[in-house]
Amino acid sequence: MAEKSSFFVHFTFLLLITITCCQGGRSPLRRWSERTLMEDGHDLSRPLKLTFGGPSRNWTDAIPIGNGRLGATIWGGVSSETLNINEDTIWTGVPADYTNPNAPEALSQVRNLVDERKYAEATSEAVKLSGHPSDVYQIVGDLNLQFDSSHRKYTQDSYRRELDLETALAKVSYSVGSVEFSREFFASHPDQVIVVKISASKPGTLSFKASFDSDLHHHSETKGNQILMQGSCRPKRLPVNLSKSINATNIPYDDHKGLQFAAVLEVRVSSGGSVSSLGGKKLSVDKADWAVLVLTAASNFDGPFTMPVDSKRDPSKECVDRISSVQKYSYSDLYGRHLGDYQKLFNRVSLQLSGSGGNNKTVSTAERVRSFRKDEDPSLVELLFQYGRYLLISSSRPGTQVANLQGIWNRDIQPPWDGAPHLNINLQMNYWHSLPANIRECQEPLFDYMSALAINGRKTAQVNYGASGWVAHQVSDIWAKTSPDRGEAVWALWPMGGAWLCTHAWEHYTYTMDKEFLKKKGYPLLEGCTSFLLDWLIKGKDGYLQTNPSTSPEHMFTAPDGKPASVSYSSTMDIAIVK
Repeated sequence: MAEKSSFFVHFTFLLLITITCCQGGRSPLRRWSERTLMEDGHDLSRPLKLTFGGPSRNWTDAIPIGNGRLGATIWGGVSSETLNINEDTIWTGVPADYTNPNAPEALSQVRNLVDERKYAEATSEAVKLSGHPSDVYQIVGDLNLQFDSSHRKYTQDSYRRELDLETALAKVSYSVGSVEFSREFFASHPDQVIVVKISASKPGTLSFKASFDSDLHHHSETKGNQILMQGSCRPKRLPVNLSKSINATNIPYDDHKGLQFAAVLEVRVSSGGSVSSLGGKKLSVDKADWAVLVLTAASNFDGPFTMPVDSKRDPSKECVDRISSVQKYSYSDLYGRHLGDYQKLFNRVSLQLSGSGGNNKTVSTAERVRSFRKDEDPSLVELLFQYGRYLLISSSRPGTQVANLQGIWNRDIQPPWDGAPHLNINLQMNYWHSLPANIRECQEPLFDYMSALAINGRKTAQVNYGASGWVAHQVSDIWAKTSPDRGEAVWALWPMGGAWLCTHAWEHYTYTMDKEFLKKKGYPLLEGCTSFLLDWLIKGKDGYLQTNPSTSPEHMFTAPDGKPASVSYSSTMDIAIVK
């Protein structure tokens, strides 16, 4: 398994274990869907909340919210709050050629070395089959909220931070003297906005400043009660393994060739409060009872085959129009629309593993995780199971991009492993629970993505390997990269990415028996993939068909001659996927 530092991937993997242990086999949670589990006639459901005892110290402690397309991670600071803002099409790069005309000659040499059982030599030669690195998932930027200095004197025991999985609502609250301050955050799918409400228990005591910032080229300006940020992504990714001593934000790039993006923030305040501009870049809220912040973002991405410079989309206009379209809704309206949409998916499954109310509200989730070794609290497993469902609902909806290595959440322009979809287990892990956890709609972006991979993958299969059908390798990106990754064969040489993804298409059919899906999307993907595999399989010396060259993803072995190697023939993983 590829060890990626993603809370999304790790939680999804643990979720699979939970499902397997609790259900004891392949028969899914279908039996539980559309109902609440009961015992002795009483509803045993408990609050499904992740709770935290203080502000985030690390990004992985920040609370993720999302609507499939837009995401944010909320740090929960007191005197200053930060939301890392994400939009699923903010990537480096442009469409590219994912073929290598020199690959057939190298492939022949590698196969000969494998036939001669010279596995270490084949491993070295196989580097010639490697390609270029993927492009990189980026961050729109940060929304920064700066409160007045009195907030530094908050009562630490009063601090609460939580994520309610049943409502997809994040909350932060604390007291300064006799005034209680609260913040609520959600990402609305029906209205395609992120919404924040900040309130004070004492009238006229809420004051703060709001601003955008980004490590990408950008410009911000205020207009009335709004901030508009416009920016651009790099048309070419930063070099792999760029020294950490180099400030990447200072490396210049062409603003016009890469993806263009925009974000708009609108601030509404209670009567008696005011909103004003500071220096043309920030908004200042003064003496309000409450404030509602509505934010959206977009890019000019128009599919994986359209150059950004040829796109007809205007992200600034899209953002302004979207904010205008929700101005008729109050905060309660926005929240109600969000809740109705979210709970149609989330409320399909309820999981009860314990008979008592073991969820101690006074204990943080981190403390519960630490104590699990001793108490094996089943309600924590329930929480984990539902957190996995929450993350997929929040990062993958019909019409969005596929959930990448970090779902949709990211705070860096150089995220770990590029934040890219990794096809040698991580992308599959993101979606393993979509069917057994009864959120099958969330898997639709995966099939849309596979359809794009099949288009580029046909060219890669034909040019690189002289094969029909389509192929994809270990890592991809928003441009549907299908060629091998750069670097060593141990990770880069793995033409089974598309084949493994195709098991999701067949599994989707067996769950749903949707013949229309099979006819229009599933079967064409399976047929193209199978055509490639039939050409990729070659007859070995023993007369059996084999995959050659073959690797077991990211694993080395000691060859018979004692040398380390990664390339051989017919790894178990290859054959299992082919079957």
